Amino acid sequence: EASLPAPRATMAARLVKRCTCLLREATRLAPAVSPVGQLRLARGAQKLLTSSATSSSSRLPGPLSELVEKEQVFTPYPERQEVDQLIEKATRPEELLELLGGGHCLHQNHAALMLIQLSRLLSEKPKDKALLLQDARFQQLLHLVNSQITAVWHGTLVKLLRSLYALGLPATSKELRSVEQEVRWRMRRLKYKHLAFLAESSATYMQEQGSRELLAELLVHLERRWAEIDDSRMVVAMMMKTGLLSESLMTRLEDKCLELVEQFGPEELRKVLVTLAAQKRRSVPLLRAISYHLVQKPFPLTKGILLDLAYAYGKLGFHQTQVFQRLAADLLPHTPSLTSSEVARCTKSFAFLKWLNLPLFEAFAQHVLDRAQSITLPHLYNMLLAFARVNFHPEREDSFFSLVHEKLGSELAGLEPAVQVDVGLCSSIVGAGLSAQLDAKGQSPTRFHSVLSLDAEVLLDTDSQLLPLRAFVAPHLALPSGSQPLPAGAKRLAFLRWEFPNFNSRSKDLLGRFVMARRHLLAAGFLLVDVPYYEWLELKSEWQKSAYLKDKMRKAVAEELAK
Repeated sequence: EASLPAPRATMAARLVKRCTCLLREATRLAPAVSPVGQLRLARGAQKLLTSSATSSSSRLPGPLSELVEKEQVFTPYPERQEVDQLIEKATRPEELLELLGGGHCLHQNHAALMLIQLSRLLSEKPKDKALLLQDARFQQLLHLVNSQITAVWHGTLVKLLRSLYALGLPATSKELRSVEQEVRWRMRRLKYKHLAFLAESSATYMQEQGSRELLAELLVHLERRWAEIDDSRMVVAMMMKTGLLSESLMTRLEDKCLELVEQFGPEELRKVLVTLAAQKRRSVPLLRAISYHLVQKPFPLTKGILLDLAYAYGKLGFHQTQVFQRLAADLLPHTPSLTSSEVARCTKSFAFLKWLNLPLFEAFAQHVLDRAQSITLPHLYNMLLAFARVNFHPEREDSFFSLVHEKLGSELAGLEPAVQVDVGLCSSIVGAGLSAQLDAKGQSPTRFHSVLSLDAEVLLDTDSQLLPLRAFVAPHLALPSGSQPLPAGAKRLAFLRWEFPNFNSRSKDLLGRFVMARRHLLAAGFLLVDVPYYEWLELKSEWQKSAYLKDKMRKAVAEELAK
């Protein structure tokens, strides 16, 4: 009989080996039946094994038969023994090390399990770890694991690698490199959950231990096999732990997250949003899906989840009105129990979103008044700026701004000019203290408007005729201007174009910074011509736009003359 080619002989040997493994597993895992049934099943399986091996080997050439016999056959996990319980119940490293010389029958996984348990016991004891590395019995245990590494099961293998990292083995350790190499060899055969566990628990160690090649290979496998993810907890954990390590992997995880988002509970939604915010990833489809489920599902949201959701939406600048309404409604009952730090953080988040919810902001203002003696300056300052951003005036504004004046009065002189401008939004309510300090520094309101962007400016005489702008003194212009003084009765008109981002969300009210800008321009002697986007977009022809601007100019001049 002709011999088979070498490649075909090898493939045939592997096929016979796999069939043999499956039959042996079927015999071992057979359901509980009567002793007679078990005996028949065992005999039938043994007969089938014998006949298969005999018939196969009879038809195969001599070298192939030897190859089949030499192929290592898969061995099932052994039954639990007493030593397994001793390993699990050990509370001291000494109890585990004594098992080496206790006459116990240790199979190929016991040494690895002992190292894993040692890592757990010493997780927060760095001094004990250093002593353990010098123990001769520990070195013996490492040697035993190294000699049995090919027989260690997959799940145990990845936990073993994580444990060796945690125990602080040096990067040059032969045993550590052996386990890493075994993991690389098995990478294709490991289940996705094993790869995910390894990435979640060991990515940082791999970077520190100089195992970047293993980490890179691990990330490649995770990305290629991302479709195998079927667990919401796994995809969320991977986004948190490994998303920063690979841009392409994070994109795949976002896709899988979008697929599984219906299974997410409030905690998973919180983790995903906070992760996206931390990585500044504004994945609009995913954010829309999460927002939909936050609105539609009636699950309760704890105080911590509400604060984190507000932070994430504010950090990402993602606007969803119904979500904000729910967050505000759910947060309102929690305001008495919030700390000053949490109130300042939440106020700042909603201010970033340009979302003004009057009941909630009134509760925040009341929180400040109730804790007037204990609130710190940074918290008060952040809340003041948040209120200013959305141009919020509390009902008890006299009490609130008296407190602000009392707290900030002594500190205002030490603030930078840019910060003083921010606080200046409240100057008209606080009193003359701020303006007086600004003037004392030589920083009059006339100078502050020089940092604004005037869209257009015109100069009119008493007959409302245009004058050459650069022929007259203009201290607000950065470039040199004319030297002639303004004629008596001349008026400066500033045109201010207000776009959609200049307003509060779902409102025609300007944000606080632009209210402040108008006030500074008025203080500098300008007449203001406001051109909001929602009016300008309704004008279709150039004639309509020209007539609109002329009408605005006439109204500004008329209002000035009427004063």
